[in-house]
Amino acid sequence: MEQLKHECGVAMIRLLKPLKYYEEKYGTRSYALEKLYLLMEKQHNRGQEGAGVACVNMDAPVGTEYMFRERAEGKDAITKVFSPPSSPPCRGSDVGGYVESGSSPAGGGWEGASLFMGHLRYSTTGKRGLQYVHPFLRRNNWRAKNLCLCGNFNMTNIDEIFDRLTAQGQSPRIKGDAYIMLELMGHRLDREVERLYREAKQQGLAGTAITDYIEDHVEIANVLRTSMKDFDGGYVMCGMTGSGEMFAVRDPWGIRPAYYYKDDEVLVVASERPVIQTTFNLHADDITELQPGEAIIAHNDTTVRTVQIMSPEKNAACSFERIYFSRGSDRDIYQERKRLGEQLISPIVRAIDGDVEHTVFSYIPNTAEVAYYGLTDGFRKLHREIRTEKVVWKDIKLRTFITEGAQRNDLAAHVYDISYGSLRPYEDNLVIIDDSIVRGTTLRESIFKILDRLHPKKIVMVSSAPQIRYPDYYGIDMSHLEELCAFRAAIALINERGMQSLLDEVYKNCQLSIVNYQLEAVNHVRAIYEPFTVEEINRKIVEMLRPEEMDTPIELVFQSIEGLHNALSNNSQLNSQLSTVNCQLHYGDWYFTGHYPTPGGIRMVNKAFIDFYENKLL
Repeated sequence: MEQLKHECGVAMIRLLKPLKYYEEKYGTRSYALEKLYLLMEKQHNRGQEGAGVACVNMDAPVGTEYMFRERAEGKDAITKVFSPPSSPPCRGSDVGGYVESGSSPAGGGWEGASLFMGHLRYSTTGKRGLQYVHPFLRRNNWRAKNLCLCGNFNMTNIDEIFDRLTAQGQSPRIKGDAYIMLELMGHRLDREVERLYREAKQQGLAGTAITDYIEDHVEIANVLRTSMKDFDGGYVMCGMTGSGEMFAVRDPWGIRPAYYYKDDEVLVVASERPVIQTTFNLHADDITELQPGEAIIAHNDTTVRTVQIMSPEKNAACSFERIYFSRGSDRDIYQERKRLGEQLISPIVRAIDGDVEHTVFSYIPNTAEVAYYGLTDGFRKLHREIRTEKVVWKDIKLRTFITEGAQRNDLAAHVYDISYGSLRPYEDNLVIIDDSIVRGTTLRESIFKILDRLHPKKIVMVSSAPQIRYPDYYGIDMSHLEELCAFRAAIALINERGMQSLLDEVYKNCQLSIVNYQLEAVNHVRAIYEPFTVEEINRKIVEMLRPEEMDTPIELVFQSIEGLHNALSNNSQLNSQLSTVNCQLHYGDWYFTGHYPTPGGIRMVNKAFIDFYENKLL
C-alpha cells in the first residue's frame, strides 16, 4: 500500500554461438537486444528512476568502438534507452568522469555485440542525476582492463572501504559505493592483467601475442575474491570486460536475489525468476538460483562456470522480496503469499469476536490480493462461508505536487476509492488485508477516512507482514527509525510511562558500539520494544493513525514472526538448493526482529538511533 522505493533490477545476456546462428534461426541480428528489452520491461517494478544498458562487441575492428552504453532517467527510461537517439550521446558524464561510448541500441553499432547488460534503478541514497544511473564504465586502451559494472546493492561499510583506499595512497573522487566498487574492482582487474602480462613475457611472447594470452587467461574469480571479501551489505554485482568476460556475484548472505538460465545458445541472469521464464518460455525448474557467495562467470571463449567466491553465511534472503517486491507470478512466491494470508484466520476471527456472518472481507489493491486469496481459501478449507467484496479501488495517481499542506493531504486522501453499498452500515464489520504497514501515512491520510464513509461497525486492518520495527540498509529506502509507525508507537509508550531512562541507556550503548569496533555487534535498539507486547504497540499505532474526526472502532492484526517463517519456509525446492551449500533455511527478517545478518547492518541501526536521539530528544 505504501510505496517503498526498492532495490534495483539487473538483466544480463551472453550469446554462446556466432551471431549468424541467431540470424538464421530467429530471423534477426537483434535477438539478444529484444530479449534484454523484455527482461528489463518485465522487471519495471524494480526501478522507475532510471535505466541503462551496455554491450561488448568482441569482433569490432581495432580502432573502432567495442563497448557501448546508453542510460536515461525517468519512469520511461527503458523506452528511452532502446529508442533511436534524437541527439548525439552525452560525453564525459559518468560518475567517474569516463566518457560515454557510441550509439543507442536502436541507432546501430550494437548488432555485432554478444554480451549485454541492463539495469533498472531505484535510489536508496536520495542521489539523483544521470551520473548515478548504472551501468558504470572504467576505460583503458587494453580491452581486458575495460570494466562495466551494474548491480542491485547497498554496502553498509563504505566509509571503512574508503578509509582503506585512502590509507593506501589512493584519492577517490566520489565517496559512494558504486564508484568505490568500480575503482576497487578495476584496480584488481588491472593487477590480474599485469600478472598475466608478466607470465606472457616469461614465456617469450611479444606484441599482440601477449594481448591474446592475457585475454584468453583472465581469471575473473581472482578479481572477485580480492574485491568482494571486505564488503558488508546486500548485493548482486554484475559486470563485463572489454575482452569478453562476464559475471554476476551474490552476497554471502543471499540478501539480494539473482537467477540464471543456460543452454547451448545463451546464458541469462536476472533479479527475478519469472521474467526469465516468460522471456524464454521456460519452466521454473529450468532456472537456477545463484547461491550465497557464488558467482556465475562466462569467459570470452563462451565457457560458463559457477564459482564459490566467498564462503556462504547463514541464509538471509530478503523476506520483503517474498512479501511485497518480487513479482507475484513466481511459482513459489505466489504460494508463500497465499500462506501468509491463510495463517491470519485465527487472529482475525478473534478480532471480530467470531461474528463471521456480519463481516465483509476485502483487501488493499494490488499487492495484497494474493494474500487475500489465501485468506479466503483458508476459510473454505474450514468449511466456513464468508462475504467477500472489492471494497477498495486504487484510483488514478493524483498529482499532489500542485498543492501544499492540508490541500495536498486532501488530494492524497483520494488516491483510493471505495465501493459504496458493499456492506450494511453500522451492522457489518470490515476486514481489510494489506501486505505491510510501514509508515502509516496512507492509512491516516486516505484509507481510514474513505473506509469510514461506509460506516462499518468495526474496521480490522490486517497486515500479512509482522510489525516493521527496524530500518533496512541493504537496498530499500527505509533508513530512519522515526519513519516507522511501530517505532513511533514504542517511543510514545515509553514517554507515557515515564521510561525515558531506557532511551538514555540505549543511546549510550549505541554510542559505545559505534566508537568501539572491537565490541561484538549487538542491535541495542531491540531494547526499545522489550517492555511492550505486540498488542500494546498495535493499540498505540491505532491511536496515532486514527483521523480526529473518525469514531469507528479500529483494530490492527499483524502477521506473527512464526507465521512469517512458516509461510516462507514451506518450499521443498529451496530446502534442496540450500542444503547443497550448507546453509540453514532462514529468510532475512531484520525488518521485524532486528536480527541483521551483517555487522554493518547492526552498526547502522545503532547509528540511526543515535541520530534520532540527538535530533529529536536532545
